[in-house]
Amino acid sequence: MQLEDILILSAFLFCMGLYGLITSKNVVRALMCLELLLNSVNLNFIGFSAFMDPLEIKGQVLVVFVMTIAAAEAAIGLALVLAIYRNRDSVNLEQFNLLKW
Repeated sequence: MQLEDILILSAFLFCMGLYGLITSKNVVRALMCLELLLNSVNLNFIGFSAFMDPLEIKGQVLVVFVMTIAAAEAAIGLALVLAIYRNRDSVNLEQFNLLKW
């Protein structure tokens, strides 16, 4: 697989995630789209790492860091969604006004 193919696939995944993040009214779907954005960035790291220097694993190390941060973000995000769902009985983004003055 060529670098161009990897970049096209990554751009497609990024655009899908961005579109889903912008148009989503459900918090769980928005978190899934955010994970899709991070995975497209990971695909770029892997592609460029394999293209620039196949013997080094710098891109793979960055991917592990991004996956760690994505897992922490998902855990905290879902915990917040569950806490808000218990109070509001909805996961609709338009009804989240808990932080307004």
